Amino acid sequence: MDLLALVDFNLVARHGGFGKAARAALRPKATLSRRVAELEASLNLRLFERSARTLKLTQEGRALYERTGALLVELNETAAAIASGGDKPRGRLRISAPLLFSQTAMGRIAAGFALKYPDVRLEATTEDRSVDLIEEGYDLVIRVNPDPDEGLVGRAFLHDRLVVVASPSLARSSEGATVPAVVRSGGDQSETWDVVTSSGKSRLVADPVLRLSSLPTIRDAVRAGFGAARLPISLVSRDIAAGRLVHWADVDGPEIVLWALYPSRRLLNARVSAFLEFLKTAFPKGTPDELAGYIGEG
Repeated sequence: MDLLALVDFNLVARHGGFGKAARAALRPKATLSRRVAELEASLNLRLFERSARTLKLTQEGRALYERTGALLVELNETAAAIASGGDKPRGRLRISAPLLFSQTAMGRIAAGFALKYPDVRLEATTEDRSVDLIEEGYDLVIRVNPDPDEGLVGRAFLHDRLVVVASPSLARSSEGATVPAVVRSGGDQSETWDVVTSSGKSRLVADPVLRLSSLPTIRDAVRAGFGAARLPISLVSRDIAAGRLVHWADVDGPEIVLWALYPSRRLLNARVSAFLEFLKTAFPKGTPDELAGYIGEG
């Protein structure tokens, strides 16, 4: 079997088409098509079902892709590690992180990592959307409560939770009463917040009187006395301790979990492995208090 043809087949299968694969690899589309056709001829198998607009793996093609994809990743990463000087991290590392994490912690983490690994060229971008790690060329992505993805693996490194807070100047709302609220842009005209207090579960009806695009700006508006808001405890714990904000209740819902995700569980390149270990050192317990330590008084 022609190994190079197998590499091209996996490239096309991963990107879902000859055109996308050609653009990602900066290779001629005709070359990829010819190499895949040669592989099909050598195996006497049809690996793709082709139509004018779609390209779909056959049953045999999917089996070949699933069995050879991981092996090729291992080969590539082994070759990259050897070429870059073994296990010493070096080269470019592209990371995508969500907005709040980038605003509060990513600057210090990136600087600390760069100081420790000067041969790594770290490039971190801020995206609240779910970027396509493979298609867009990222080595690692940080996501909040990600949906299961068969193509990605990773580890949870940080936990947080939502709380309802308000300025001390705002009268605490009773159950069922309407409370003026500061919310993120794009939400509904009215919201119902299920909360938990020392007295048990209850419900607040929020009237969004102000809409802002980021959580730190929402916190600043709430500090100024303009309504209540649901915010991560890591973002407001210092304000609560200093008396600038009052903790009304915990939000009744799933906790916030940050994950570091990457394409392959086996033979991670040295750059990704080093960054994962750096995150573990930065957040050894993965608690909201550890993230709050990165947040200045602001």
